[in-house]
Amino acid sequence: MRPGDPARPTVRSSGSLLVDNIGELVTNAFGEGVGGPLGIHRDAALLVEDGLVAWVGPARGAPAADRRVDAAGAAVLPGFVDSHAHLVFAGDRAAEFAARMAGEPYTGGGIRTTVGATRAAPDSELRRNVRRLRDEALRQGTTTIEIKSGYGLTVADEARSLRIAAEFSEDTTFLGAHVVPAEYADRPDDYVGMVCGPMLAAAAPYARWIDVFCERGAFDVDHARAILACGQAAGLGVRVHANQLGPGPGVQLGVELGAASVDHCTHLSDADIDALAATSTGDGATSTVATLLPGAEFSTRSPYPDARRLVDAGVTVALATDCNPGSSYTSSMPFCIALAVREMRMTPAEAVWAATAGGALALRRDDVGVLRPGARADLIVLDAPTHLHLAYRPGVPLIRQVLHNGVPQ
Repeated sequence: MRPGDPARPTVRSSGSLLVDNIGELVTNAFGEGVGGPLGIHRDAALLVEDGLVAWVGPARGAPAADRRVDAAGAAVLPGFVDSHAHLVFAGDRAAEFAARMAGEPYTGGGIRTTVGATRAAPDSELRRNVRRLRDEALRQGTTTIEIKSGYGLTVADEARSLRIAAEFSEDTTFLGAHVVPAEYADRPDDYVGMVCGPMLAAAAPYARWIDVFCERGAFDVDHARAILACGQAAGLGVRVHANQLGPGPGVQLGVELGAASVDHCTHLSDADIDALAATSTGDGATSTVATLLPGAEFSTRSPYPDARRLVDAGVTVALATDCNPGSSYTSSMPFCIALAVREMRMTPAEAVWAATAGGALALRRDDVGVLRPGARADLIVLDAPTHLHLAYRPGVPLIRQVLHNGVPQ
């Protein structure tokens, strides 16, 4: 959290809790266990104290604890980290989805429909919707979720969207530059000035990040650069919606500004991939993560990103849902894992890592997405013997139990 962020109480477990009889424990602690970066331990146990992982090791050597969770030989993974979601909105765009399924192309124009509904909704309705979607995601194993604004597009509505988002997430993102609202359609420079001025000032106290939809029909590279630079000057980290609808400058702009993540990455040139790979930190990761959102391609019948090109080039990849009412109305990270394996040429291990550790890197967090001593005790118990089943059994509810901050949900 940045100085000035609103306080958010965290509920942690009291006493110690032992999760044992784990058939396959995915830790994402590279160099430990087997399975490459997944750091898999067999016949394992995990000790939780004060909401944090205190010990990981073989079940036969497990320490005593006040309470016990018996995994019954199932797989245990870190909780999913969904690093891209738009949960603060009102209204419904099911008819738009039906039209796309009937052949109409996706252009992003429907965002303004949600803007109108969101502006008209009271705080209570927006808060209720965020809670519903957050809880829905939690039931499916998502223990960390980023939440963007972007459906208010006025000073007051963007500030209240982020104020509500901050009640549910430590990672909130100011997306006042989602699209130019209808009342500024002929004055985009004036809107950018407002985003950089009074809107940013009102939003920044409730945000950790700033984001821009750098795309045709939204914001060009000059406007995007100006907005992101203002956000950086206000102490916000940078994220970019980039290269979703076609080739463009978004990825390279993100690299130029040291963005934590460039998101969508559906249409990438060799130069884009080279730019991302050049942000290598020397420890097998890149400082700018490519966050892929296959739910959007599924819902818009667009080409899927080629994750294989990115992974083979050494670029860090994250998976996220892009949960929003228009182009990806899913909160299911298991669904995105299955799509990544089937449609984006990722292995099951790569997809699981991208949905956990990859998402954490996209948020520049080292306390989530891993299960090692000192990390937050966010974990999921599958109703399956191995992580492979997340892609092997698509659409099946495989999340048996979720622990968030060491607390069974």
